[in-house]
Amino acid sequence: MLSALDREFAPLQTALNLRAQRQQLLSANIANANTPGYKAVDLDFSAAYKAALSGQQTGGLPLNTEQPRQFAGHIAPAGADFVAYQAGNTVRLDGNSVDMNREQAAFQKNSIQYEADLTFLTGKIKTLTSAITGN
Repeated sequence: MLSALDREFAPLQTALNLRAQRQQLLSANIANANTPGYKAVDLDFSAAYKAALSGQQTGGLPLNTEQPRQFAGHIAPAGADFVAYQAGNTVRLDGNSVDMNREQAAFQKNSIQYEADLTFLTGKIKTLTSAITGN
């Protein structure tokens, strides 16, 4: 069972984790813009976020533990079920489907959204700290 603090911060933690995962995917697309045969991928943030909050997401393959001190976990990140090839991109003659304009715009937008989520989380922490300390 989740504590009150866990319930309070879980949506923001989920959003930050998914935005960080998306940032990595977009970075990989940009880094592979000239790699022959590379297909651009992206994370459907909205679908991944809704699934993560509703508990419908598989979260990847479970890790087996052999000792009580080992942490159970998953091999794939939480949003892995929602990573897909980008549809509608023009594929060049070398088989690469990265559209640099789209990637840079998506990267910048995701960065701004990550910052906004982080600012909101910081505000919540400050509010709770103020309530606890009485300042």
